[in-house]
Amino acid sequence: MLSVVVAPWAGKAEPVFVHNPDELHDAASTMKVAVLAALCRGGANLDAEVPVVNRFESVVGGEFGNDPDWDSDPLPWELVGTHVPLRLLAERMITHSSNLATNICLARTTQQAVTEVWRRAGATHSSTPRGIEDYAARAQGVHNRVTARDLVRLLRSLAGEPELLALLECNEFRVDLAAGLPSNTRIAFKNGWVPGARLGVGLVQPADCPPYLIAVCYTGPLADGTDRTDPAARLLARVSKAVWDRRDQISRPAPVARPVPSAGPAPLRSAG
Repeated sequence: MLSVVVAPWAGKAEPVFVHNPDELHDAASTMKVAVLAALCRGGANLDAEVPVVNRFESVVGGEFGNDPDWDSDPLPWELVGTHVPLRLLAERMITHSSNLATNICLARTTQQAVTEVWRRAGATHSSTPRGIEDYAARAQGVHNRVTARDLVRLLRSLAGEPELLALLECNEFRVDLAAGLPSNTRIAFKNGWVPGARLGVGLVQPADCPPYLIAVCYTGPLADGTDRTDPAARLLARVSKAVWDRRDQISRPAPVARPVPSAGPAPLRSAG
């Protein structure tokens, strides 16, 4: 199953292309965008030092932990047993897609706050009711799922938070959506991968036309769950390139609101 949504960035412009936009897919790591927004909007002190632990409360009772073999970022694992600024973990959650950092960040906000992020974005199908690798919850039918349409809505909801978009530009895993673009093209994006699914959502900022949003979600046998060599990543790259080649058709000539230019990642700020 392949889902694609392409939309102008300006205002509340409707998508110009949709294909299976409301089909549900495993959220994989795209849910980390909602966790980041909930953390920052909730007033968390990102400069506060927090313990790096690997025990978390399951939403169905009991506790669970992450498996380092399923994590794409070794750094938080090297820090287990120490205290580090919450900001560091929030950044690694996005830039290196750390599962361990994500669950620590999720524990510093609430499931209700993450649900509010989706609601505020206007999502109609997507949700993040549990942490990553909460297998007891998954066994009871509690799933993190998204649609391509809702991912576009989620990213658009960050329009007034340039520091979050700047962090998304620093994503290290550039083998899918970013791989379909010229190498110097700015893209603020988050991707995700698990066996059976590969997906990504991004804000592409061409130099020669207005920015646009793209979400591509794939569920099927091509997705082997690897971070950089996943065959499904090449599929997403081909879709991204096809959209790029038609980028001048996405937005009609009109004044547009471009994201705040940045020379690099802006520091995350605590809300409040």
